[in-house]
Amino acid sequence: MDGELWDLTDAAGAPTGELFRRGDPDFPAGLFHVVASVCVVRGDGLVLMTRRAAVKDWPLCWEFPAGSALAGESSAEGAVRELEEETGVRVGVGDLAFVGRVFERQALFDLYVARVTGDPVLTLDPDEVCESAWVPFAEALRRGEAGGEMAGPWVPRLTQLGARLGELVGG
Repeated sequence: MDGELWDLTDAAGAPTGELFRRGDPDFPAGLFHVVASVCVVRGDGLVLMTRRAAVKDWPLCWEFPAGSALAGESSAEGAVRELEEETGVRVGVGDLAFVGRVFERQALFDLYVARVTGDPVLTLDPDEVCESAWVPFAEALRRGEAGGEMAGPWVPRLTQLGARLGELVGG
């Protein structure tokens, strides 16, 4: 969503009191914004992957639902909102298990796991997502290792967080 406002944070994730508008030039050096993602796990152990819409950066690449936390949102609140906006899957902040954080050039990337019951009905946002798939966790890792199947930022994210994610997913 262009024009959205993000809280700028220090390296510890504490808001500085400054805001940044997505798409504006000159992101302040030494500061970050929070990006959060949820790996959704069904009772049968399959995880939800989404494929980015053709109009987005990293077009048609796979990922776990993710996006930037908006001004005033915590990382977990942003993760819950992004998951619902992109897929229609509703979970609460209390349903999230924290996997870990990856330090990126301008972002603090937080990954969570959420378990859901049954087979949730998905309502994909066509501006964000063109396809979804419930896959074994090993397949998600394979897509992360295969050149070009997952959005580029996911390769280092899964390298750093994949083992812990696997423990929490149970795969």
